Amino acid sequence: MDDCGGLDGGPEAAERLGVLEAEVVACRACPRLVAWREEVARTRRAAFAGEEYWGRPVPGFGDPAARLLVVGLAPAAHGANRTGRMFTGDRSGDWLYRALWRAGFANQPEAVSAGDGLALTGAWVTSPVKCAPPANKPTAEEFAACRGFFEAELEALGGVRVVVALGGLATGAVARHWDLRPRPRFAHGLEVSLPAGGARRAGGGAGDGPAAGAGGGAGLVWCYHLSQQNTITRPLTEGMLDAVFDRARSLAG
Repeated sequence: MDDCGGLDGGPEAAERLGVLEAEVVACRACPRLVAWREEVARTRRAAFAGEEYWGRPVPGFGDPAARLLVVGLAPAAHGANRTGRMFTGDRSGDWLYRALWRAGFANQPEAVSAGDGLALTGAWVTSPVKCAPPANKPTAEEFAACRGFFEAELEALGGVRVVVALGGLATGAVARHWDLRPRPRFAHGLEVSLPAGGARRAGGGAGDGPAAGAGGGAGLVWCYHLSQQNTITRPLTEGMLDAVFDRARSLAG
């Protein structure tokens, strides 16, 4: 068992994640999300009119022996909801996978479709909400409905040493899993240590214990979300993103 409380990669972790993937893909628990993801898949964006959309929940993707966990918010309507793979086929994914490639976690910088040959080594990419939400805004009830999937995924990924959370809502989902209290205010580049055991803890401050990633539990590094709003108006630059993943690589060992 790993310090983070779960399986330390290997065949058993891959098997658990495979079973979880089948459960995720079959889920129809949230009527609003089911209606939206399927409507988008039927009507399609003009640029993708000739493509068959995935139109289902999108499972996590990557290496079951991951030491780095990347957490977004939810699939994009015309990105992962179209391609069936997280952060694939949209501009946010372009930024993410280029950065993972430069940091040595991906075998190529492009992510255009589920069959494009992309492979991750030592990294796993996921989200706490598995269906594309209208206006990219899942409700509290939708977060809650997906929480069991997210919790099971994190427990299966027992080798994780560092978590990169993209945006405030993703950070909140990670903080909820480890029950960080009081919860620090979101800030790009902030590092927080996560308690050993990987499960919810009864209390204690977010800054308690060792520095992020040092001994005990995993480290959490916060990053602006890769939305066009952030990348075009430049609160987030590729240099800033590279710095996050360089730090994550160091913490992941």
